[in-house]
Amino acid sequence: MRKIVTLLCALSISVSGMAQQSPKKLTTQDYEQATKFLGFNTYPLVDKSNVSPNWLKNGSFWYDIRVNGDRQYVLVDPKKKSKQTSNSLEELIGNPSENQQRGSWTEVASPDGSKVVYIKDWNLWMRDNKTGEETQLTKDGEKNYGYATDNAGWKHSDKPIVLWSPDSKKIATFKQDQRHVSDMYLVETKVGEPKLEEWKYPIPQDSAIIKIERVIIDTEDNEITKLNIPADARRGTLCDDIACDGSFGDNEWAPDSETLAFASVSRDHKKVTLRVADAETGEVRDILTEEVATQFESGQGTINWHYLPESDEIIWYSERDDWGHLYLYDLESGELRNQITKGDFVVTSLVEVDQDKRKLYFYAQGKEEGHDPYFSYFYSINFNGKGLKLLTPENGTHSVSLSPDNNYFVDNYSQPNVPNVAVLRDSKGRKIMDLEKADISRLEAIGWQAPKPIKVKSADEQWDLYGLMFTPTNLDESKKYPVINYIYPGPQGGGVGPRAFYPSRGDHQSLAELGFIVVIIDGSCNPGRSKSFHDACYGNMGDNTLEDQISGLKQLAKKYPYMDLDRVGVWGHSGGGFATADAMFSYPEFYKVGISESGNHDNRNYEDDWGERYIGLIEETENGKTNYELQANQYNAANLQGDLLIAHGNLDDNVPPYNSYLVIDALIKANKDFDLIIFPNARHGYGTDSYYMTRRRWDYFVENLMGAEHPKEFKIEMPERRR
Repeated sequence: MRKIVTLLCALSISVSGMAQQSPKKLTTQDYEQATKFLGFNTYPLVDKSNVSPNWLKNGSFWYDIRVNGDRQYVLVDPKKKSKQTSNSLEELIGNPSENQQRGSWTEVASPDGSKVVYIKDWNLWMRDNKTGEETQLTKDGEKNYGYATDNAGWKHSDKPIVLWSPDSKKIATFKQDQRHVSDMYLVETKVGEPKLEEWKYPIPQDSAIIKIERVIIDTEDNEITKLNIPADARRGTLCDDIACDGSFGDNEWAPDSETLAFASVSRDHKKVTLRVADAETGEVRDILTEEVATQFESGQGTINWHYLPESDEIIWYSERDDWGHLYLYDLESGELRNQITKGDFVVTSLVEVDQDKRKLYFYAQGKEEGHDPYFSYFYSINFNGKGLKLLTPENGTHSVSLSPDNNYFVDNYSQPNVPNVAVLRDSKGRKIMDLEKADISRLEAIGWQAPKPIKVKSADEQWDLYGLMFTPTNLDESKKYPVINYIYPGPQGGGVGPRAFYPSRGDHQSLAELGFIVVIIDGSCNPGRSKSFHDACYGNMGDNTLEDQISGLKQLAKKYPYMDLDRVGVWGHSGGGFATADAMFSYPEFYKVGISESGNHDNRNYEDDWGERYIGLIEETENGKTNYELQANQYNAANLQGDLLIAHGNLDDNVPPYNSYLVIDALIKANKDFDLIIFPNARHGYGTDSYYMTRRRWDYFVENLMGAEHPKEFKIEMPERRR
């Protein structure tokens, strides 16, 4: 009998132990709690979140804010330092004047709004907004050799790429020759015969790239003047091409509309020449040329060179001293007059050029010691490089709106963990009056918490790296939590994004709420710092900041012991999808679970101007392989050890799905298990399927990284009123 009792006790202890070790089970309530922190739930809970001024002719301005979901309008008189609040705009300023007809999204209006231009049958047409009369401006356009077209590569639209002259009489544009570059094909999923999408998509293997033949069109006389230079590469100084923001960048008219300044950029982005064209004759004069070893950039966010013919000057932007700065050149001789800004900081965006006062207003990062180097501040300086003045002293990222006369500006400033404050200042930076302070009390009432700013050393200990960490709102520091490393390696951007306040950053807090520590680190090779920082992995996009990520996580785990580095996952989208697969293949002992979404796994399969900007032109190496091949993920797929989910939209016209198919094929041939989601008819961001992907992401990390059960087929739904 004693033996039986002993056996039963042992069995009871064993069963009890098994129960204690049974997999954790997350419930529908847990997923609902995570959903509370998605953007469609958090953004409406922030009151007075931002001030976006609408300046009036009399010097005053109005803006609107939301309080408890209701819109309020505020009128401000800077001279009187007064504010007037109303529930309707009409009460404040009367009936708002009707905007002049500006045309549809496929049309570009003249500065005076009297006419618009649009593309029809590869030619440029114009319509008079008053009479409706249509005029064909060009007649020799043909398929893939048309005027003002922006219909090739990852961004292709029907909107014309033009720059109207200030007097609304002339148009600067081009005839684009893309007949010889590669074609891209995607197939729509439908019942019956599939529909084929076909368009021009240049890739690095193309021996010749898209070229533009620059022209100026006089819309009054309907005459075309060809600029007297060979066709230019379709490249830009700010980003990959001359139309990355939908406008004709790197072009600037003289105030009298008689001359046009423009920048010609080489295929590999290493050489840029600033030129000036005579609008009547088409004669072109070279002003200055700059050539760099890696890639030339004219700023972050805006093109920072400016054409000042009235004072015979050019403001130029260069990183020649390892930092992005402004320089003043003589327009006639092309000689340097003086460096305007200097120091260990980066000018990101030149906002305003006041020629009368010979003063510049600009954003810069990294100048204020002891502050996050990604915080953006607003400054003024004289043309001669003297009188540098910080106009926005508060710690944080500042966003300003200048009045038309430059006498005042509205300043919004915040930090990732500090809500926005809006004030009115004069041109010397003196605060005139407080405007609004964001109220997050309703947001905090649902248990929301801000992310934690973090700082670590780069893997080579050369630089400080910055990022954000998200933890569960019920964090128990005595426990161990699996870690998720969200990654976006750029090099044209980072994973953290703007250092301003947002109530949600994707689903990072939602994932944390499910029981993870989510970490984002902007590694070396990301922009916004010195040129050497940005160029740290030039030529090797396969670096993907991964050594910085791993080193950073290890440093954080020493500081926060609740981080479990035996369970580290990684995920990212687009460039982050590329980096995720690379992490799983190159560091399989560290990263155990990965979700690779829409990755550009082989940049020979991606648009030429992006890869060539950061890798250079395609070339063979000593081992007979090309530099691009050495960085492609599919060749390392056999190294996979952990759990990998690959996702892609089959109509992704940014990163075509064949990028993922290459990796999938390699995994199959290596006899590797993996998971796959293909979104039929979805583009790069998955559209209406995006929340399905979000839920599957949660499920995948819960099951494979946490080792827990998740609710079956939970559905993330937006509130009906907010759709």
